[in-house]
Amino acid sequence: MSRSYLMLPRALTRLFHIAPVPGEPRRKEWGEVERCLGVGLPADYKELIHLYGGSNWDDYVYVLEPGCLNENYDLVEWAERQAEDLEDLWEFEKKPAELEAEGSRVIPWATTDNGECLYWLVRPGVEPDRWTVMVNEARGDRWEHFSVSCTDFLASALDGELQSDILSSLFPRAPHEFRQLTAV
Repeated sequence: MSRSYLMLPRALTRLFHIAPVPGEPRRKEWGEVERCLGVGLPADYKELIHLYGGSNWDDYVYVLEPGCLNENYDLVEWAERQAEDLEDLWEFEKKPAELEAEGSRVIPWATTDNGECLYWLVRPGVEPDRWTVMVNEARGDRWEHFSVSCTDFLASALDGELQSDILSSLFPRAPHEFRQLTAV
């Protein structure tokens, strides 16, 4: 690893203690990814992908990666699919209050083995590094909002500091498990 873990943002340092960086950092061309999504992405997420890539945490949370080696977890494809699915869903269900403001939307950054989806809450005028996290249950209309970044959410969920009523009660595991996603 080219950077000392002491220089990483706090949440990434916490993740480093849970699962040391598995190998060489990954290089990404973020310009094309951000063009496809129509927005810039948070710096902490880019660093998470740089260090860990598409990954599975405690055999439950799958962090999406643009161009993921396991094509089932490609960030851009997930974003496109989820945007379509949610627009269809909101014809029948009420949008969460956080999404009522015009121009607000969600972009997925992780999913779970049960089908819950973890999103960034994207609001007009809010810079990507200030995006917060929303969690949607797999087969229902419950949503939770957490006023933290994606890496803060992941680190806090893994160390038990953050509790979700939607995510599995079996998460996190002890001891923690980590694996990079590979081609299928």
